[in-house]
Amino acid sequence: MSGITYVRGDATAPQGEGVKIIVHVCNDLGGWGKGFVLAVSRRWPEPEAAYRRWHRERAGNDFALGAVQFVQVERYVWVANMVGQRGMRTGSKGVPVRYAAIDDGLRKVAERAGELDASTHMPRIGCGLAGGTWAKVEPLVTERLVAQGVEVTVYDHG
Repeated sequence: MSGITYVRGDATAPQGEGVKIIVHVCNDLGGWGKGFVLAVSRRWPEPEAAYRRWHRERAGNDFALGAVQFVQVERYVWVANMVGQRGMRTGSKGVPVRYAAIDDGLRKVAERAGELDASTHMPRIGCGLAGGTWAKVEPLVTERLVAQGVEVTVYDHG
């Protein structure tokens, strides 16, 4: 079992061969417009459109903290819209990141990665605008993905 591979680069241009799943964290309000999602939208319009539709139709689907929506954007590339933050701003209830939701979402990503025989690629999810810390997210990634045999590459931009 290998660990997480860290590289400098753009997570929307995942490295390596085979099927790839790009994992990122979304909020539970239907908002899409800051942070990593801008890079996703510059590359493909489908993940944003699918996420907004998923949120708009939430009364009849599984949209909630911990849910993941998988959107195929290229023959061998999928984007995982993972709902892992409550709201968008730090307030009286703390930062928006919800570690339990990321944990639940990563379980679903591991399952899909297994079905597709895919590797996973991500920025330091939950650690930008969501306000989380990598010291808390990294063990979740290790336990839910790496320990299940899923290859993980984390991209640090710039």
